[in-house]
Amino acid sequence: MVAIQVKGLRFTYPKQTEETIKSIDFSVEQGSIFGLLGPSGAGKSTTQKILTKLITDYQGEITFLGKDLRSYKKDFYEVVGVGFEMPIHFNKLTALENLKYFAALYKKNIDYIELLKKVGLYEARNQEVGTFSKGMKVRLNFVRALLNDPDVLFLDEPTNGLDPKNAKVMKDLILEYQKQGKTIIITTHLMGDVEQLCDQVVFMTKGKLSEMATPRELKIKYGKKEVKVEYDGHGVTSFQTFPLLGLGQNHEFIQLLQEQQVETIHSGETSLEEIFIKVTGETKYE
Repeated sequence: MVAIQVKGLRFTYPKQTEETIKSIDFSVEQGSIFGLLGPSGAGKSTTQKILTKLITDYQGEITFLGKDLRSYKKDFYEVVGVGFEMPIHFNKLTALENLKYFAALYKKNIDYIELLKKVGLYEARNQEVGTFSKGMKVRLNFVRALLNDPDVLFLDEPTNGLDPKNAKVMKDLILEYQKQGKTIIITTHLMGDVEQLCDQVVFMTKGKLSEMATPRELKIKYGKKEVKVEYDGHGVTSFQTFPLLGLGQNHEFIQLLQEQQVETIHSGETSLEEIFIKVTGETKYE
């Protein structure tokens, strides 16, 4: 089932002549994690603002959970959650006071005390948010985005500024949320997050979509069809490269495995960073 269907989406900011969004089409499957990627100024934030009804004067059709996006009123915000890149909180209030305030805006709430425990903020629940580190604010921001148990969750740079341990906690929670049948749209410049989380990604460049596929499909498409074997050649690390096609019948490859002390074997897999540059022609993914 499709959660979001976008057809012929166009948008031009006031006083500008060039379109920011140039007739794009894409769909997001329900229960999937969808990555919207692209360089700064590509139109990602504008697309996200349109999908969250912060911008309404667009052209084209958007179906959101089976309804025309334009037909939603205030009830729209009961089914979506948004985690902005720059956390927005009341700094003079404690973490718990912030959550109580925002929770009161919705008809239904999750158990945010339990979620505070999961993200490692329970001990700091009565601490003023203004004293929080950036990483703590990012984690609190994530809890706030989930307050109303949304069906569709928009996350902008959800692990940016987190240490590896807390980043893993966040990613595990995102995957756990997905298992509940929820749909998640992520914008991020961290390609490791994309590879670990996203079922499908789309690259956006100058208001147009350049490529849409799964991370695996992209790596197969752009990767080199070869295998690199590193081995100990008399105290010096040596390597040989073999074509992936017919590898099982490659006698030189088999002989190397039998006669040498192999240290590592790598496929010619291209990183998502390299794919980003190839697809968008950009070196910065913000």
